Amino acid sequence: MKPIYVDNNATTRVAPEVVEAMLPYFSDFYGNPSSMHTFGGSVGSELKAARGYVAELIGAQPEEILFTSCGTESDSTAIHAAIRSNPDRKHIVTTRVEHPAVKNLVEHLGKNGYRTTFVPVDRQGRLDLDTLYKSLSDDTAIVSIMWANNETGTIFPVEEIARKVRERGIVFHTDAVQAVGKIPINMADSAVDMLSLSGHKLHAPKGIGVLYLRKGTKFAPFLMGGHQEGGRRAGTENTTSIIGMGRAAQLAMQTMDDENTRVRALRDKLETELIKRVPRSMINGDPENRLPNTTSIAFEYIEGEAILLLMDQHGICASSGSACTSGSLEPSHVLRAMGVPFTAAHGSIRFSLSIYNTEEEIDFIIEKMPPIIERLRQMSPFWQEGRIA
Repeated sequence: MKPIYVDNNATTRVAPEVVEAMLPYFSDFYGNPSSMHTFGGSVGSELKAARGYVAELIGAQPEEILFTSCGTESDSTAIHAAIRSNPDRKHIVTTRVEHPAVKNLVEHLGKNGYRTTFVPVDRQGRLDLDTLYKSLSDDTAIVSIMWANNETGTIFPVEEIARKVRERGIVFHTDAVQAVGKIPINMADSAVDMLSLSGHKLHAPKGIGVLYLRKGTKFAPFLMGGHQEGGRRAGTENTTSIIGMGRAAQLAMQTMDDENTRVRALRDKLETELIKRVPRSMINGDPENRLPNTTSIAFEYIEGEAILLLMDQHGICASSGSACTSGSLEPSHVLRAMGVPFTAAHGSIRFSLSIYNTEEEIDFIIEKMPPIIERLRQMSPFWQEGRIA
């Protein structure tokens, strides 16, 4: 059975064009780009070109692009750089709905001498900007706020926040892993100091990330050693993946219109039909200001894991809005922060589309989902009680 893959916020298919661009550098052109000889130097030229493509995608300068191993490393590098460059400042601001790459790090720092502020969100996942701005002080080392939420797709007003933060002389970082390639981003007109992105979220391979570092921003390297990345990130470059990242950046610039028209229309059709056909279902997050490919739908009184298991029997690959694992029945921290009712948070499913999805696939999901939900509800005492209530 060919899978119908609508879990692209988790990872994406590596684009065929990206694979094609990478293959020669596994075998024919395997030189170290730092070598003095021509064989290695030719690889270095390709890395330079890839850096330029990534810079163009986000409206940056090539020298502001720092290649890392993933989005998580980029996030950690940014936050550690800010606090090490401002050792007298002991306050960090982020949100309650950040990806664990930021959330868990800030929580760790909060247990090790730093004061932390986690900005709340409302029922639609929108930030409480008053709380955010009032929390800023001369002791704040960094504000780190995601550009778009990975579970709901809700987009935050990062540009506005970055300007306000800059006025206070505070470093601003954004985890833009889910946003880059889906919506236009232009660092040249932005007050953002550091931005993180990840290759495997835009059809490049896993194991390659980027940290945008605005020219002039104070920076302390996270990895020390060799001269690579201008002395800002030591270690022999992951040449094949960097070249793939560059090709993926080129493709993202070419397909962004498709993301915001055809893919958005498929997403809208999917959620409109499911909300219409399935009673007691609702959209999690801001219904207007969100990524074009993402919808999180809550189906009340049933478990998301059970839904996913039955979907999988039809070859449909999505993810649960519930972060349940063995020994835990807690819904995701994002849905809890939004105040999504317990009966809905556990039955939340995230559908995240890509340019490779088709209308036939969406029609298939629309056909299969209502019977799945009905079957599970018939087995749920909570559904029977809720329906009576």
